[in-house]
Amino acid sequence: MGFSVLDQSLVGVKGIGEKRVRQFQEMGIQSIRDLLFYFPYRYEDYQIKDLATALHGEKVTVEGTIYGHPATKRLSKNRDLISVKVVIDHFIVTATWFNRAFLKNQLQKGRPILLTGKWDKYRLQITVSEYEFLDTVKTTKKGHLIPVYSLPADLGLTQANFRKIMEQAIRQYYYAIEDYLPKEVIDKYKLYTLKESIRAIHFPHDHRDGKLARRRLVYDELLFYQMKIQLLKKLNRQNWPGIKRKIDVDKVKSFIHSLPFSLTNAQKRVIKEILGDMEQSYAMNRLLQGDVGSGKTVVAAAALYANYLSGYQGALMVPTEILAEQHMESLKKLFANTPIQVEVLTGSLTEKNRKAVIGRLQMGLTDVVVGTHALIQEDVYFKRLGLVITDEQHRFGVEQRALLRRKSDNFSPDVLYMTATPIPRTLAITAFGDMDVSIIDEYPAGRKKVETHWVRPKQFAKVLAFVEQQVRKGRQAYVIAPLIEESDKLDVQNAIDIYQQLCEFFPNFKIGLMHGRLKPKEKDEVMNRFLKNEVQILVSTTVVEVGVNVPNATIIVIYDADRFGLAQLHQLRGRVGRGEHQSYCILVADPKSETGKERMRIMEQTNDGFEISRRDLELRGPGDFFGVKQSGLPDFKLADLIQDYRTLEAAKKDAEILIHGEEFWSDPKWRHLKFELERTGVFLQQVIEG
Repeated sequence: MGFSVLDQSLVGVKGIGEKRVRQFQEMGIQSIRDLLFYFPYRYEDYQIKDLATALHGEKVTVEGTIYGHPATKRLSKNRDLISVKVVIDHFIVTATWFNRAFLKNQLQKGRPILLTGKWDKYRLQITVSEYEFLDTVKTTKKGHLIPVYSLPADLGLTQANFRKIMEQAIRQYYYAIEDYLPKEVIDKYKLYTLKESIRAIHFPHDHRDGKLARRRLVYDELLFYQMKIQLLKKLNRQNWPGIKRKIDVDKVKSFIHSLPFSLTNAQKRVIKEILGDMEQSYAMNRLLQGDVGSGKTVVAAAALYANYLSGYQGALMVPTEILAEQHMESLKKLFANTPIQVEVLTGSLTEKNRKAVIGRLQMGLTDVVVGTHALIQEDVYFKRLGLVITDEQHRFGVEQRALLRRKSDNFSPDVLYMTATPIPRTLAITAFGDMDVSIIDEYPAGRKKVETHWVRPKQFAKVLAFVEQQVRKGRQAYVIAPLIEESDKLDVQNAIDIYQQLCEFFPNFKIGLMHGRLKPKEKDEVMNRFLKNEVQILVSTTVVEVGVNVPNATIIVIYDADRFGLAQLHQLRGRVGRGEHQSYCILVADPKSETGKERMRIMEQTNDGFEISRRDLELRGPGDFFGVKQSGLPDFKLADLIQDYRTLEAAKKDAEILIHGEEFWSDPKWRHLKFELERTGVFLQQVIEG
């Protein structure tokens, strides 16, 4: 197939000796293939620009003839300027160089010259950064897009040297680049061949040529990744046999009709998707996304009820003890007219009570247990665990989630992950590609939108007056600060100072303080007091971002709001608006950057978490959206999850058809692609091992 030639050592490339081989190895380039797939990160554009259409301040490359004689000017002791008139099409332009007095004798009238520099449309002037005299240069940059590569400074490799080596490698080994996509796929999407793409990504004839090369290579990159994800999904289904059960849909419908409120169409759709999974022979692995207040708990209850009807126990794991208590109370109310027994298991139970709860789980006397990570302790066993739900799933590590899944002996329970952090579709496909994704994109009827207002710090007296007005009406307030205590490095508000100031400002109100340095029991104590309205104003850092339901809290004030990302601001805003009263979010900020101002405007304009997450992704990029360390996102060479979302959608669809269909495994036309996937380590072994 020719691939073996590309896997040979770099010494086969003309112009590469042992020293260069060692330099390339330090860059991770071990073979000819590695070299060909070491793509430029940008291009220097030397294509001739028409000055009639050039924008003011734009970098341009133009070709002209020197007209007149150069003039020099001393600007300061170490700084001089030389300029000359150049005829470019029907323009007479002034070309200006700084500290290039030696050019005086070369700038002769009538010489053809290529100029690259910043165009001043109003002065008809180019400040020259690069130039070539076209009557002496044999190979010119004129008309080309010149690749620029990421090269370590300490290796002594210049861009020019690297380009020469790349040109030589393509010239020598172009014949050996064999396509792994069948012709029908290339024709379907009108893609470049792999040969054309490798040539054009390094040395494009023009912008269109480069774009078409990138389009093909991005598709390959996303297809390989999606095939890995889909194969992982396929293997999970094979390795985790689920419970093939018959769901009593009529009884589930009766349970839903018995509730004191109506479900939204989105909730009904999502419940149908979940019940469909639960009837399959493989274990459910589904992510449920729903904004704060969209009704995920009711969906979870319907799934737990269906699970109970088929004779199995259910577990709901949440990040905090208070949340566990609240979910238990909510489920007890929802299951009030059913025989379902709900219990809670947290670390704060006495040893006697803990053993009693574990005993009832083992005997099958408890139908649903709500708990924290206490659920995954070694001595916790279930009689017949059929459904595991984790709330705010990103708060638990992969291993923690897996431990709960393994609490069943002969089969894998169905697993539903819930999150109130709306994740844009492109990121959900990529980071959670091995899961099926359900979205609740509709709010229950009658839910009031939280009014959001952006104010400057100088207006803070009005904010305090508004907080006082709300508290005197019997309502409660959150006040959020970005830091726990004062910082020498950052000029932002901190929770401890704000707490002390508010205690002085509101002597008749009870003020609470919560931050990440408090022990879990101390946090729970503060939140319990706030929940019972023993504390009217809670000063906190972002530890309340995903927290308890306090329907009486109607106002949240966020200091230095421009220090937070959009998704985080939206999560914080979700702490209010949970009761019958109108709620408010006050963003106190004086952003200096346009991005900071734009975040404040977006928060004022929309309460839609999915729209906010989309805008957040555009402003911050995928790595920052999740936090780079726990993102789970691949490090693509070319693909951009925002720019290339249509290609991602196509690659996902194609990968699903290939991996889950029979044709890919038996039809010889796919053998090259299977070979490539195996060769790159994306296939079988890597997926099976981890």
